[in-house]
Amino acid sequence: MHSIRIMVVSTVMLLSGCVTYIPSNPDNICHIFFGETDWYEAARDAQQRWGTPIYVMMAIMHQESRFIDDAQPPRDWALGFIPLPRNSSAYGYAQAQDPAWEDYTEQTDNSGADRDDFEDAIDFIGWYTDGTQKRLKLSKWDAYRQYLAYHEGRGGYQRKTYQRKPWLKGVAQKVKRRALRYNQQLKTCKAELDDEVDSWF
Repeated sequence: MHSIRIMVVSTVMLLSGCVTYIPSNPDNICHIFFGETDWYEAARDAQQRWGTPIYVMMAIMHQESRFIDDAQPPRDWALGFIPLPRNSSAYGYAQAQDPAWEDYTEQTDNSGADRDDFEDAIDFIGWYTDGTQKRLKLSKWDAYRQYLAYHEGRGGYQRKTYQRKPWLKGVAQKVKRRALRYNQQLKTCKAELDDEVDSWF
C-alpha cells in the first residue's frame, strides 16, 4: 500500500515539474516521510552525521517553518503598501539566519547549500544541535533546551534570555511534545521506511 502511494506521489511530482513537497499531515512523521522518502533519507543521513535524533530535528523544523521551503518572517508595511525590511534574515525550512548559515557552509565545506533545500536544512539543524551539545553540554535528545538554544542562539541561551520570554518557553514545550510524538510515530514506521530507501540501492 505504501509502495503504491509512493509511486503515485513520485509520478505526480515528475509530471508537474518543480513542485515543492508540502506534507499534508505535518503532525505525523510517518505520513511526512512516506510522502517524500528522500526527506527520510536526508534526515537519516543527518542523524548519522551529527548524532541528533531525527524526531528532534524534525520537531524543530516543524516549529520554524511548518516545512515550507521559502518561509520567512512577516514583513511590516508602511502606509499599508510600502514593504519595509524584514526584522530577521531567517529563511527556509530551518529559518537559518545569514551568519549561522555562513558558518555552516564554511565549516562543512558545503558552499552550494541552500536554505530552501530540505537536505541542506535538516543537515544544518543537525550541525547546529551538535555544536550546541559541544558548547553548552545540552543533550541532543533534549528537544526543549535544544530549541531554546536554537531560537535564542547559543550566546543568548548562556545569558538566559529565554527567562524573560515566557511565550518562548511555551513554544519550546510544544517542540518537546512534538518530538516525543514524532519519536513514538517513527518507531512504528522506521523499518518500512528503511526498506523503502535502501531498496533503491
